[in-house]
Parts: sequence; C-alpha cells; structure tokens
Amino acid sequence: MLLFALDKSLASEEGFEQVKACLASPLAKLVIWGLLSALLYHLVAGVRHLIMDLGIGETLEGGKLGSKIVLVVSALLIVLAGVWVW
Repeated sequence: MLLFALDKSLASEEGFEQVKACLASPLAKLVIWGLLSALLYHLVAGVRHLIMDLGIGETLEGGKLGSKIVLVVSALLIVLAGVWVW
C-alpha cells in the first residue's frame, strides 16, 4: 500500500496532492503509526538477539532483563514515532 502511494506521488503533481490528502486523515496516520510500531519493536528485538548471539544475556535472568529492556525501549520509540506521525 505504501509502495503504491509512493509510486502515485512520484508520477505527477496531482498524484502527490492526492496522496498527501489521503495521508492527512486520522485513519491513515493510525495505520502508519501501527506499521511503524511493529517495525520498531521488531528492530529492537532483533538487536537484542544480536547481542545474545555475542553471549550477553543468555541466562534466564539475562533473558528476563533483556525482554523488559526491549519492551521499555520499544515503548519509548513507539511513543516518539506517534509524536512524529501526529
């Protein structure tokens, strides 16, 4: 859907204005925020797994702490993304 919007916005000036008007709606902003939220959580969890591949946080206690850190960092990034989108 976002690739279609990008293609349409680059095709002509009228297409750009249509996409701009569509993305200004609250529903579109909510969808974009939801997609960004999923991507940010996935990114932070992926970094956690890369750190675990280095041998850090492989114990049960380290895993629990790592998951809490992932949730907190993801929540902060999701709130910042929400501020940026809205």
